[in-house]
Amino acid sequence: MVVEETCTMHLNMNMNMPMPMDMDLELELDIDLAMECAPIGRTVKSALMRAQSEARVIVGLSAAINVLSKSPEGSLFCLMAQPKDGDSATHMHEVLLEAFCYENDIYVIKVDDATKLSRILGQDSVESCCLVQKVWADAPEEQLTKAENQLVDYCEAHWDAPQQPIVQLPAV
Repeated sequence: MVVEETCTMHLNMNMNMPMPMDMDLELELDIDLAMECAPIGRTVKSALMRAQSEARVIVGLSAAINVLSKSPEGSLFCLMAQPKDGDSATHMHEVLLEAFCYENDIYVIKVDDATKLSRILGQDSVESCCLVQKVWADAPEEQLTKAENQLVDYCEAHWDAPQQPIVQLPAV
């Protein structure tokens, strides 16, 4: 399920149907949901760019696995692009990485395209995954940016979902 498309399609479907009086509240909720979902791709981009400017992004599947094997508690988000068909070895690594992240309370955000993810990160090669590290500025708890707080809320809302939604990243 792609987040932005799903919200928009659901909203448009309700707009084309005749609306009884009790459907007004449902439509308002659908509009709120669409407004809430729309900026998540931009929020991901904003959080990534800020974390990258602070040297808190680990790019690449192998690098992410290496960092997580040494200190998983330092990671906040793991962003993973949709896997390509036919690359079973990479797919197995990604499935294991995702499971490891869930076991260690690292938020997993699935994104729609590895190319867009790589462009946001300024990479020459296409990377399917990255980690965003926490900030521990002389405080007992990690410090989160506004975008990171929004992403935490987004992840918490979808934590128990049987299938994680896929965030559409903005074009770069």
